[in-house]
Amino acid sequence: MSSSYFHGRNGSTDLASPSATSPSTSIGTAPRSSALSSRITSVLSASYADLDIRDALETLDKRGFQNTQESRRNLRLDLQQEVIQCNGEIVRDFGQVAQQLKRIGAVVDSLNKCCDDMRTHISASKREVGPVLEEANSLMQQKSQVESKQHILDAFKKHFVVSDTEIAILTSSSEPVNDDFFRVLVKVKKIHQDSEILLGNENERLGLEILEQSSKQLNSAFQKLYRWIQKEFKTLDLENPQISSSIRRSLRVLAERPALFQSCMDFFAEAREHTLSDCFFAALTGSATDSDAMPHSRPIEFQAHDPLRFVGDMLAWAHSATVSEREALEVLFIGEGDELAKGIQAGLDADIWSKGEGAEEAYDGRKALNELVGRDIAGVARLLRQRTEQVISSHEDATLAYKIANLIGFYKNTFGKLIGSEAAILEILDGLETYAQKQFRANMRDHVASVQAELSIAPADLSAPDFLLDALETLKTLIKSYGTSLAAADEDSDAFDPVFTEALDPFLKACETLEKKMVAPHGDIFAINCLLTTKTALTPFPFAAEKITAMDDSRADHIVKLTTYQYNFFLKSSGLEPLVTTLATLENISTIPSLPLFQENSLIRISQTLDDFLPSAHMDAMDNIKKLQSPQLTRDITEAAAERFCEDFEMVEEKLLEADDLIDGREEDGDGEVMEERIRMRDMFPRTGGEIRVLLT
Repeated sequence: MSSSYFHGRNGSTDLASPSATSPSTSIGTAPRSSALSSRITSVLSASYADLDIRDALETLDKRGFQNTQESRRNLRLDLQQEVIQCNGEIVRDFGQVAQQLKRIGAVVDSLNKCCDDMRTHISASKREVGPVLEEANSLMQQKSQVESKQHILDAFKKHFVVSDTEIAILTSSSEPVNDDFFRVLVKVKKIHQDSEILLGNENERLGLEILEQSSKQLNSAFQKLYRWIQKEFKTLDLENPQISSSIRRSLRVLAERPALFQSCMDFFAEAREHTLSDCFFAALTGSATDSDAMPHSRPIEFQAHDPLRFVGDMLAWAHSATVSEREALEVLFIGEGDELAKGIQAGLDADIWSKGEGAEEAYDGRKALNELVGRDIAGVARLLRQRTEQVISSHEDATLAYKIANLIGFYKNTFGKLIGSEAAILEILDGLETYAQKQFRANMRDHVASVQAELSIAPADLSAPDFLLDALETLKTLIKSYGTSLAAADEDSDAFDPVFTEALDPFLKACETLEKKMVAPHGDIFAINCLLTTKTALTPFPFAAEKITAMDDSRADHIVKLTTYQYNFFLKSSGLEPLVTTLATLENISTIPSLPLFQENSLIRISQTLDDFLPSAHMDAMDNIKKLQSPQLTRDITEAAAERFCEDFEMVEEKLLEADDLIDGREEDGDGEVMEERIRMRDMFPRTGGEIRVLLT
């Protein structure tokens, strides 16, 4: 399309030329018009969005193309000229490349020749050096084997061989027990343990020799450690309790030999028992049997004049010493965790002779601590028992003996919580408590016997006698002492019942003996007053509830007797007793009018007696029991008796009314005639039950 375009532009077919419209072409006008329209159509139908056309236009724009006739005419030639020039430059460049390739080919041929020569030399050298390399490899393998054996030998010597210096550190008594000793000991124990591995290999003889040698060294080391600990125990001061770390470490290690460890503990317990006994003796008397014992500036024997305080000071000293001893030794048994338990268990597992004796009980550090502390204070406990028994037996005061028993019981519980229930001191304290209680009962019985021998008569006002008041004061003192003991914490405890039996019941029985010698109602009033006084003294104490209940039951019996006495007083004083007695047993009401007691004179006389009695009846009855210490109880008893009297009066009243009604029914004959008029019994006995109740309440 471009060729035809340039051809049309340069030729005679230019649409703008005059010849295109000349008459000479008129004949061909139609074809040319058709060609023109085709050209226009093709131009208009061309897509200028085509990439080739767009690239061509961009190229023209970059070359600065001017749309002139001359430039359009020379455009094809210019382009062809540029293409020819570019092709010429390419040909020249490829010529230079060809020359370089020739040079490279020559160099490559030279290198190939050099490589062939080197390959030839290498093959020759390999044939010559081959035997030497084989020999060198063999020597290297032999060297590696020798080095491996050397390493094994060095490791064996380092692990299984103990030097003479280390043996001296481990077994020589002149060498101290320090970190080096424990380091070597750990090493030897490791050797002893690992030597068992050699027994399973082909080197069984070597394993046996190492095992035997290490066993001897370990035995010597533990013997040295055992002697060193005993030596340290002799100079150990627990009064200022600080056990050195070296002793604690030594004991943990020695625990692997349970026999030696137990022997060491026995030695320590014996030494501490002797030391604490001397200290306790010095605290008591101010002088010590041992010059090393701790001095005491104020002896307990001179300071405590009161026997109870003396016993309390001794117990307090023993408790304080026990606490100090336990705190000092707790660092050893508890502060180090379960190291001792592990060591002892390891020793038991290693001892083949103890395995056949059955399962061993697991080591308990707290239990061992309690046992050791208990053994340390055993001497103090024996001296304490001796002095306390002397105090108890040398005094006849029952209250003192009971206070001492409670004090000992308190410390017994305290020691039990502190060092366990199996300590020897608990058995001694239990024996002292039993002895004090026995002495208390003996002293009380002696006192009761002396009181019973001096019994005379009750006080004139029927109040509690002096010996009962003294006994109640003593009982209060005993109760206060009991309140300080741990047994009082349980309100339902019957621990105080033996005290009631010894310190109260005999005096109540003595009061009962006096009461039986009195006439009514004085005996019952005296008994009630004694019981009320006793109840008032015991009410503040909860553990006396059961005793108070028993006394209430006894008091209720006496109240019933007093009520009956008052009731009988009402009956006799009012003159109503014959009527009540007769009517209570009478079965036929119709016979009442015929009885002598219910005749006019008799009923009028009884009625008059009743009228005379009623105005002051209540006051007179109150006067009978006015010596009762409880006004309320006096009123209650009198009112109860008056109620019974009123009920009896209402019964008499009812019987008389029934008899009158029965007689009235019989007085009319069959003809309706009325018999001679008579006086009714109700008229002769006019008082009513309501009036009686008003007058007696």
